[in-house]
Amino acid sequence: MLNWKRNLWVLWIGVFFTAASFSMVIPFLPIFLLQIGVHEHTELWAGLLFSAAFFSGAIASPFWGRMADKYGRKPMIIRAGFALFVIYTLMAFVTNPYQILALRILQGLLSGFIPGAIALIGTNTPGNKLGYALSLISSASASGSILGPLLGGGISHLVGNRWAFASAGTIVFLATILIIFWVVEENFTPSKVRGSVKNDFRLALTNRPFFLVLILTVVTSCSIMTIEPVLPLYIVKLGGSSENASLLAGVVFSLPGIASALFAPFWGKWADKVGFQRVLFIGLLGGGLGTVAQVLFSQIWGFSIIRFVFGIFFCAVFPALNGLVVKSTTEDFRGRAFSLNQTANQLGGMIGPIIGGFLGGIFPVHSVFIVTGILLLIATGTVYWKGKTLNSRALKRKVLI
Repeated sequence: MLNWKRNLWVLWIGVFFTAASFSMVIPFLPIFLLQIGVHEHTELWAGLLFSAAFFSGAIASPFWGRMADKYGRKPMIIRAGFALFVIYTLMAFVTNPYQILALRILQGLLSGFIPGAIALIGTNTPGNKLGYALSLISSASASGSILGPLLGGGISHLVGNRWAFASAGTIVFLATILIIFWVVEENFTPSKVRGSVKNDFRLALTNRPFFLVLILTVVTSCSIMTIEPVLPLYIVKLGGSSENASLLAGVVFSLPGIASALFAPFWGKWADKVGFQRVLFIGLLGGGLGTVAQVLFSQIWGFSIIRFVFGIFFCAVFPALNGLVVKSTTEDFRGRAFSLNQTANQLGGMIGPIIGGFLGGIFPVHSVFIVTGILLLIATGTVYWKGKTLNSRALKRKVLI
């Protein structure tokens, strides 16, 4: 693994560009719908467009994971990069919401750049540096997600949303070129096991440590997306009805991402020393308590501070989960494992907004934060009670997959 450092930094740039390109265009889809003449059922269309990629991605991810184990993770990253380039570029030419819907479905079916990068890092990084590497990739995604809306909003303001879509496609194209020429996948043994996606699910079910990671991924992803439908409006409400309310909402909304970019490498280095289970426990505990604590503040500045503190702890969760995927599976199953984990992530992303919208529509908005916090604390308890078992069973069952 002589090239692991170069791989890490090239993939960091690639993931940063890809996350930035995604957040350049996706948050502005509702506004783009209005610009192409969709003035009836706009909210319904926006929700459908957001969820379409999650749904199709959840279906397609296991298939691409199998291809990654057969042909390599690098080819799958390149494939996903070129697919995103074409899809974002075509979005610049759409004239109706049906065309956008078709492209969003294709995006879910054909993408997988970031999960592929994580899988490649997981199989081409020395074990004692794995936590640091995965956390650094997480910080790249967080940093790109922070910059993307600013860049996309600026381009849209200057030259229009269509140019923002085209720019996003160009950025992904450049990231893919970097992967082609600078990433070397040294540690890859093609999987010779004949099977199917159905068999992959069966193997996941029989591997208790990995199956527990999948459940925790669904819960964690669901908890993030549960708050998404109500958080922007809640921030604006706390900030009042001033002219800067929308700008303030954008700043506060990005605070956990800023915390992640700053603190994720620290958690990764610590995970390499104390183990992924302990870091996951602390991250979920801090995330759960931080989510509940947000209802205690009626002023925007107190709320902002607790959002940042929440981000400091919660940024430890997904890198720890990815580390546990590596620890609980063998290398020839690694691509499929990360794709199944991505499916779990997308399922949580689909379920979360439904729960959040339902609770926010019936009960006070504080209930969404409380329910989400309780959900994370339940996950924390699960990690506490199953932590040692998770680690030992992963070692015992490693040969099974």
